[in-house]
Amino acid sequence: MVSVNAELSELIQQDRLDCDEWLSRLPVAYNPSDQDMLRTAWRVARDGYGDRRRPSGDRYFAHALSVASILADLKLDANTIAAALQHDLLRLGLYDAETCRQTFGNNVADLLEGLARMEVIRDLHERPGTAEQQAEALRKMILAMARDIRVVFITLAERLDDMRQLRNLPPEEQRRIARETQDLYAPLANRLGIWQLKWELEDLSFRYLQPETYKQIARLLAERRVDRENYIAKVKRQLSEALEKAGIRAEIDGRPKHLYSIWKKMQRKGLRFHELFDIRAVRVLVDDVASCYAALGVVHSLWRHIPKEFDDYIATPKKNNYRSLHTAVIGPEGRTLEVQIRTHEMHQQAELGVAAHWRYKEGGVHEQSFEQKIAWLRQVLEWGQEEAAAEDFVERFKAEIFEDRVYVISPKGDIIDLPKGATPLDFAYYIHSDIGHRCRGAKVNGRIVPLTYELQNGEQVEILTSKEGGPSRDWLNPSLGYLRTSRARAKARSWFRQQDLEKNIAAGRTILERQLHRLGVTDANLERLAQKSRYGKLDDFLAAIGRNDITGAQIATLVADQLLPAKEESAEEILHATPVPARSEGKGDVSIYGVGDLLTRLAQCCKPAPGDQIVGYITRGQGVSIHRSDCPNLHRLAEEEGERIIEVSWNLGGDKRYPVDIQIEALDRQGLLRDISAVLSNEKINVVGVVTRTDPSNHRAHMTISILVDDIGQLTRAMDRIAVVRNVIDVHRRTSG
Repeated sequence: MVSVNAELSELIQQDRLDCDEWLSRLPVAYNPSDQDMLRTAWRVARDGYGDRRRPSGDRYFAHALSVASILADLKLDANTIAAALQHDLLRLGLYDAETCRQTFGNNVADLLEGLARMEVIRDLHERPGTAEQQAEALRKMILAMARDIRVVFITLAERLDDMRQLRNLPPEEQRRIARETQDLYAPLANRLGIWQLKWELEDLSFRYLQPETYKQIARLLAERRVDRENYIAKVKRQLSEALEKAGIRAEIDGRPKHLYSIWKKMQRKGLRFHELFDIRAVRVLVDDVASCYAALGVVHSLWRHIPKEFDDYIATPKKNNYRSLHTAVIGPEGRTLEVQIRTHEMHQQAELGVAAHWRYKEGGVHEQSFEQKIAWLRQVLEWGQEEAAAEDFVERFKAEIFEDRVYVISPKGDIIDLPKGATPLDFAYYIHSDIGHRCRGAKVNGRIVPLTYELQNGEQVEILTSKEGGPSRDWLNPSLGYLRTSRARAKARSWFRQQDLEKNIAAGRTILERQLHRLGVTDANLERLAQKSRYGKLDDFLAAIGRNDITGAQIATLVADQLLPAKEESAEEILHATPVPARSEGKGDVSIYGVGDLLTRLAQCCKPAPGDQIVGYITRGQGVSIHRSDCPNLHRLAEEEGERIIEVSWNLGGDKRYPVDIQIEALDRQGLLRDISAVLSNEKINVVGVVTRTDPSNHRAHMTISILVDDIGQLTRAMDRIAVVRNVIDVHRRTSG
């Protein structure tokens, strides 16, 4: 297993280090001013954490030192190390960014604030809630990444130390954290090219997710360790002599083998352990690219090359800019051997990824590979602003992080990076939305191919377009295989949404009016409803309803929110009465303004339920009667005895149910009442009364059903389901007796 500063980590856990000794053991020689800053950060962290311990049992201070040491091993700057030492102080409420800013400056404080934003990275993994919530969490995370990539380094280092201490947690928690690490953190480290972290995160996750398989592979490796080490020593000796004879300066070392990668290769290729070529492996480090290929020639002249076991990642780097030559040969004693050949610079990049190229001093130069990765992060951020559907954003982010990639070439010679499985249509939409919309055919390497063709690495793609026209609806059918990427599907879907806008607005208005009718609402402010939704404008709101992006239950919730009286509203605004400003709690489910401890009862004429706009009427001897604000009886009472009208509001939080009457009109048939009752039963709604009559002249049944509901949302769901019962013509709430 790869071990980032494992020896230092052990000393930290044993509490055997002071600040100066810790600094002396770090692999980076920081200048005197940086060392002074790190000593200050050490003192702040030590005093702030004290003896506090984490859920795993290790001390917060030891955890902070371990994270800082991992980052130092990645050759990161002093500001990053200082932020790492203090990162948990903010979470624990023991420190604030402003104090940090005064002590360490803006650089360290900004990193700590970025880490606070980065907390939402965990929300991506099986977070309960809406797609909108997931999308917002992702946007915050990526914003933090794009502002300063060092925030991601600290987050990954923190997760690595968490995994190292995982043995102290309960098994269920071990599996949860390991799954999260395998699904999210290890792929993120891989995409950024930080293999030194990626491999250890993967191996540790593998250990807890599949302990038996892990132990089996570890045992197989251990059984052959002495033999393998002797064999590698022999290989290094022979190869060193051959390279020296060829005039190639090189460093040769045995390559550590990672258990998870062994298992993945066995699964991917259907191989048994003894069939793997790279159990025995060496790595050759040379000065330049030319020497890489020269060393490859020496290796192949020394031992026989195994066909189809050669990869040139120098000419064609991996998606995370990994570069190296990989070859498998029949080595000494007829045993298979893997040889990796790369420059020292490539090795640094392979181990540290983006971190290897980060320069924090003023005037420092960022290498192109680094800038490409930052551009990728910023591009992902822009996607969230480009698309209306949050589900698309979430899906696209997952695809870009986790899917394998395919590299194809445009007619201009540009290399286009797409998810594996992408089609010419996906390519067209990647180039430009208009090219995607007007695409009518494609050529791959000069020959016509179907639009469902799966692109392969290195192919040149040309799109054939028409002057006019748009996408086909068949393209959105997943089973037909035209569009494989969520980015392209979102663009095609957006085109159809725009074309159908007017139709969706009209349909949405009809649906909304029907829903309001069912709820018995006659005076809803549609503009206000739209503003309370995530769409803001009325036309956008209606269009969303028309394309079924907003459900009947969501409409009911918005209506309830609008009807609940705000604290600053007066009863005069509701029914031209003057409220008393004081407020008290009534006995029941209603809060009463301006009265003492009075009893309340729900009026039987209109039967209000939570979510309805309500008004109170002070009766003679029976407390306060609660009516819906649109109750005809209440309006009559207000005209006759307006001084008895008072402002009230729902005192929510109890588990009481409320009586409501619903009216149903349907074509009479046998079993009609039974089917309606079944709907109410499935919704767990109690029926307390049923009145039915049938008009013989037209065979129409008129039902009034008295039910008990929790709130308007439950009522809406029930009426929506009754509306689709066979022969039902109309269903709505009765507004008065």
